[in-house]
Amino acid sequence: MTLRKWFHLFWTTLLLGIIVSIGIGLILQYSDKDFSVMGLSAVGFNVLNMLLGGATISVLSQMGFFAYLIVRFIVAGIIKSKTIWNLLQLAIVIVVLFDLVYLRMTNFEGTGTVFSYIVLPVIILLISLGVAYWKVRLTNRNAFIPTLFFMCAVSVLEAVPALKLDNAASSLFMLAPLLVCNAWQILILHKILENKKS
Repeated sequence: MTLRKWFHLFWTTLLLGIIVSIGIGLILQYSDKDFSVMGLSAVGFNVLNMLLGGATISVLSQMGFFAYLIVRFIVAGIIKSKTIWNLLQLAIVIVVLFDLVYLRMTNFEGTGTVFSYIVLPVIILLISLGVAYWKVRLTNRNAFIPTLFFMCAVSVLEAVPALKLDNAASSLFMLAPLLVCNAWQILILHKILENKKS
């Protein structure tokens, strides 16, 4: 990867994070009167904070993406069997989605039904499956499990600050740009590295 390609990835991801954050933030602000960024309710000031929040979330997404690529490179040197590595990734995805339900339900007990805690992991799983399917269409079938792992496990790990709150608006404000940025990076990676579809 050249510096020019990395700049392209960085700035496009940053722009996507900002656009999605401002869009989601404005929708939340006009649909939920209690929603405000940093406790302030002035629209102009909130748009500036949404812009900064989106930029921060996109940079967090990029840090997670490069951390995943480094971990994947290291694990590929340790675990020689691609089947074992894929099974390990699937197991981690299942554990992360289960923990997302169980830990939130136990931490926020009494504030919702079991169904209300299952909705978020199901949405994340469906989005991840869609992105993984799209990645397979763009590249090859070997990309399905790594993409699913990145979109589920890494996205949930990156979103921990928002998931610690029992607030749907906070989760949406962080998860929407995070998932969009993660999807963008994983879907464009093969073009940046110029890997041809086999």
